[in-house]
Amino acid sequence: MRFNQWVIDEFRAHEGKVGGPFEGGDLLLLTTTGARSGARHTVPLGYARTEDGRLLVTGSNLGADTHPAWYHNVLTHPAVEVEVGTESFGAVAVPAEGERRDRLFERIVRTSSGYADYQAQTARILPVVVLERTEYGPAGGPRPALTVGDKLLEIHVWLRGQLARVRADAEAHFAAAAADPGAPTLPGLGLQIRQHCLAFCETLDFHHRSEDAAVFPQIEHHQPHLAEALARLREEHRKVADLKSELAAHIREFRTADPGTFLAELTRMSEELTAHMDYEESVILPILSGIPLPSGPPPATA
Repeated sequence: MRFNQWVIDEFRAHEGKVGGPFEGGDLLLLTTTGARSGARHTVPLGYARTEDGRLLVTGSNLGADTHPAWYHNVLTHPAVEVEVGTESFGAVAVPAEGERRDRLFERIVRTSSGYADYQAQTARILPVVVLERTEYGPAGGPRPALTVGDKLLEIHVWLRGQLARVRADAEAHFAAAAADPGAPTLPGLGLQIRQHCLAFCETLDFHHRSEDAAVFPQIEHHQPHLAEALARLREEHRKVADLKSELAAHIREFRTADPGTFLAELTRMSEELTAHMDYEESVILPILSGIPLPSGPPPATA
């Protein structure tokens, strides 16, 4: 642990460069949320890249017979923070499976042969995790969030994107199954859908709890004429929580679901969630857009 902290401190002090055993290597910092504790944990990890530039990390744990703690964390809380060089960004951690995992692991070994040695030391299959970067902001690329309203819109754009991703992955699964009913499920697709759904549900839940506890009371205090609209939004939050649970249940059962029924239910839930975000933006976005975003890092969350 002390060695890890030394690496983290040197990484942040020297723009992603460190000495010692990592000197000259590709290194990133991965911040996860504890599967049981809910606390934030940062670990330094070597990485490789896919052909399209996505980052790959491996749960080598130095060849031990157990997965590293960070891997258990991302299975429970897929939304992570990544630091590479001087850049920081959010990502969804998606473990690869089957043939795709094997192909990506070969790519990692070509970059750093030591991972083959770690695999040889254990009967455990070393997991390969793709860090799928999340982009915020309007079409055309991300923009910096300057106001609280920008941050609200940023979160909503991300949530809409995750909903679209879950639907696209589900459609790919059903299309492949229809084209060849005897073929196995696309490798890793079920886990991919699960990770994006989990990331969506967790972010949505935290977003609404923050609004109910902090944002809405402040707006009510300064804009009492919006009390009725905010009461409606609070009620919608309760309905959205039910929809979120329903969505998670559908995702768990999608492998055996009727495609038409599943996609119709997913469309219904997506439309209701999108309508809620549209209404929320129409009511409070003009107010929040006039409030500068506090500077500095956000407080740690449990």
